Parts: sequence; structure tokens; C-alpha cells
Amino acid sequence: MIESMYQVLRESQSFWVPLRGCRYHVRQWGTPLPGATPLVLAHGWMDVAASWQFMVDALSEAFVQQRPIIAMDWRGFGQTETPSTDCYWFPDYLADLDTLLDTLYPQQSIDLVGHSMGGNAVMLYAGSRPERIRRLVNLEGFGLAATRPSQAPGRMGEWLDQLKDHREGKNDLKPYADSAAVAARLMKTNPRLGPDKAHWLAQHWARPDSQGQWHILGDAAHKVINPYLFHVEETLEMYRRISAPVLAVQASDDSLSQWWKGKFTLAEFHERLKVIASLENAVIQDAGHMLHHDQPQTLAELIEKFVN
Repeated sequence: MIESMYQVLRESQSFWVPLRGCRYHVRQWGTPLPGATPLVLAHGWMDVAASWQFMVDALSEAFVQQRPIIAMDWRGFGQTETPSTDCYWFPDYLADLDTLLDTLYPQQSIDLVGHSMGGNAVMLYAGSRPERIRRLVNLEGFGLAATRPSQAPGRMGEWLDQLKDHREGKNDLKPYADSAAVAARLMKTNPRLGPDKAHWLAQHWARPDSQGQWHILGDAAHKVINPYLFHVEETLEMYRRISAPVLAVQASDDSLSQWWKGKFTLAEFHERLKVIASLENAVIQDAGHMLHHDQPQTLAELIEKFVN
């Protein structure tokens, strides 16, 4: 046992749901009252459901006792069992979420939280199924930079090239010698992540093979781009159909500008959000993109206040 390991305050229970050819892994916290509004948490790219643990631990006891709180591993991540594929299609995330909610909470509205890629997914889902969402929280789910039709041939060619690279193993994720090396990687990516949280998260973010090497629980096929272009106009139409109140939360560090280098800015993102009928914005200070790791208490308080 690593001495600095994070001490979980609320243990989760795992269960699996067969859907759309996958066997979805779901974590649930607490034993909620029957009929209470579920809080569903959707993680980001190359992340896992366990990533929400720090924020769930920061929620008030009264809140946890009143609600079902679940988080799933998206297809191709964590402990979800996924058919072999050489690339992933974004609409599949929406279809998986829709099927999961129909299975677990049929005919019931939910409160939905998504981070990064998960934030993009829940925004589009809320526009597609507005009647299912009571409150929506988007954590740094910015979407993508606008594209032009002239980019289509190059994009398709790039996709074909990356499929070939994937077949040849060029996209493979590197293994790590042990869980401490995984924790070090997590802390390098996020300098605000303390050793206790990093060592705990490493146990859920990766797994050892029979030779003792640790592998990230994320399919390398996720690194293959999609061949289709991102159309801002279509996304705005989805946003316009969102009927639930939306809380858009960003970190004080501008990760969007770091990624896109001026091709897509926070100002553009907030301009897109203006089409949403009921919108609140919030900024969490002293936090980067993984704000649910950096400031879980502040985030938990924001979410509780918004959905209550």
C-alpha cells in the first residue's frame, strides 16, 4: 500500500449493463431514495468513471443520500467491454447514453454532467433528447474549431492515413513499468494533481498485464480522427433545442487557447452558448482542464447549488 494513497470517503459499487454490443461498466455511489432525480456523470477523453471520485467525496451527505449518482466508462475506456474497432464515432456516445438511460431510468428526467469530451456529448444529447434532461452541467466541453468544406478531402485522407497507422501499431499507447510510473504521468499532465490522488487514480486509469507492465484503460483507436468535418451551424441548432437550464463551467487556466493556438477561442465558445435559452456561466479559480481533480470541493458546491 502506498502511504500517500488517497482515502476514499464514499465507496462506489460497480455493475455492468449490456447495450449496443458493449458491456458498459457503471459506478454508483450511495443508496438513494426511490424516484429521486439521478445525477449522471460523463467523463472525458482518455479518462474513466472513477475520475469523479474526488468530486463525489466532496458532495454533502444530504445530497448523496437523496440521489442516485452514477458514472459510466464510455465505450473504449475503463472497464467497459467494447467490440474491436479501428476508430470511434461520436454519435455512438449519444446512442450509448440514450440506451443506458432508457435501461436504468426509463421515462425519468435526469441531471446530467459532462467533462471535456463528455461535456460535448451531453450538450448534443440534451439538444436531441431535451425532455430527458432536468439540469445540464458542461465542464470545459468546448466543442471544436469551425471548419470549411474545402477541408473535407484533406480530412478524409488524414483519416485513411491514421487508420493505416493504427493497423501498423503506430498509435499504440506506451506501457508503464508500474503504477507509480502511471501516477507520475498523471502528475506530469496535471501539475496540480497531488501524489495521493495520482496514486489512487492510477489504479483505476491503468491495469497491469501478465508481465507486470501497466497499460492505460483507453483504446488507442480513440486517437484516430473522425473523417467528417465539425459544422458549427449544426451544433448551434442542437444547442437551441436544449430546454434544460445549463451551467457552463470553465477553469481559470485557458486550456482551449493552449490546444487550438488561436484557431478557436473562449470568446467564440461563449458566442455559441448564447443560443441556449437558460444559461449560467462559472469560472473555477486555481484550476486547469481537470477541474474535478483540482478543485473538487468548489465544483461539488457549484453543482449542488445548480441542481437543487
